[in-house]
Parts: sequence; C-alpha cells; structure tokens
Amino acid sequence: MAELRDPQSRRDPTARSRVRRLPERGAYDRATIDAILDEAMICHVGFVEDGQPYVIPTIHARDGDQLYLHGSSASRTLRELAGGIPMCVTVTILDGLVLARSAFHHSMNYRSVVVLGTAVEVEDRSEQVRAMEMISEHVAPGRWAEARQPDDREIRQTKILRIALDEASAKMRSGGPKDDEEDLALPVWAGVLPFRLVPQEPTTDDGVPAEITVPHYVIHHRLGAS
Repeated sequence: MAELRDPQSRRDPTARSRVRRLPERGAYDRATIDAILDEAMICHVGFVEDGQPYVIPTIHARDGDQLYLHGSSASRTLRELAGGIPMCVTVTILDGLVLARSAFHHSMNYRSVVVLGTAVEVEDRSEQVRAMEMISEHVAPGRWAEARQPDDREIRQTKILRIALDEASAKMRSGGPKDDEEDLALPVWAGVLPFRLVPQEPTTDDGVPAEITVPHYVIHHRLGAS
C-alpha cells in the first residue's frame, strides 16, 4: 500500500483534477477531500471502454490515502476496473436547493469529490476482511462487531478494489442565490431550502426474538448527529 501522507496537506491539482468550471469552488486540501469522502454514503465509479462510458453506484470507505470500493465479483464494471484501466470515482452530498428570483440562477448547495486514477484489486485475505470491516463501519458504525463475519464463500463472491487518493479534487457550493441586479426587486421569494439525510425509525425484521432490542448504534446512527 502507498505511504500515508499528511491528511491536512494541500496538493497542487493535476491538469485532469483541476476544477475548470467555477474554479473558485474547487479545493485540493486533503482535510476537505477526506471529510466529504467520509460523510458520503454512496459513490459512483466509471470508465470508458471503446468510446462507451460505464458508471455504477457502489459503497466505499477511506483508509488514509486509499479508497476501498466494494461490489460483487460478478460485476462486469469492477472486473474491468481490476485490470488497471483509467477510472473515475465521484461522491456528492446535496446540502440544499438554491431558489433564485430567476429560473436561470436556480442552483444547489453541494459538496463533491472526484478521484482519478487506476484501481488495484485487493487479493490478500487479511486486507480483504479489513476492507469489508471498514466499509461496514463506514455505513453503519458498530455493526461489524455484532454481525457474523464473512466466510470464505462470501469473500470469494466479493470484489474489493483500492485506489489511491493521489489525484483528487473537491468542488463545493454554499450560500444563497446569486440573482442579477435587475431581478432583486422582483416580487418572488428567494432563498435556500436546506437538505439533510436523516435516519428514520428502525423496523425490526420478522423472526428477531423479542428480547433483542434495536442496537444503540442503529438508534444513534451517525447520520442523525447534528
């Protein structure tokens, strides 16, 4: 695995990772990039083959300078990516709808990350299990220690990829609408409708004995934290 670097360090963007559209929204420091990757629940991975783009959603977890990606060993996309072809990983967190006075200036507040590079398939058994644990804990902290651990058959049915965060950038928008001066006097409400992903009431599966209560880590899931 690659040597870990200072997560607070700012890296100069590459020609590919530099934010070109509205560059003032770009960020290249690892603290910003890591925070977005760690909060996002879903990522999308993609590549181009014979001029045809392929993109699929999956789940991920960050381990220092590395990002683990998880999926089925039967996944065509993950099999192709395991061959070392150039790929892209993206995550996006929607923070709100920005409603302007004019239709043209409507927007969204968001935080996003793009990671470019090539992936390596994780084949070492101990690293596979560690990656599965990290992905499980990323989605539901506390669950791994309570659930049954994956057996050999389940590990064979799972494909884990690892991509370094050497070429990554963040892009964000925050704040209110940016209307044209001549539209500010229009009798139209303008502002921001904030969004936040909030866990709902858990539902217990049929067959769970009555004496087994909902775990504290489910009731107090990290997404419910303010």
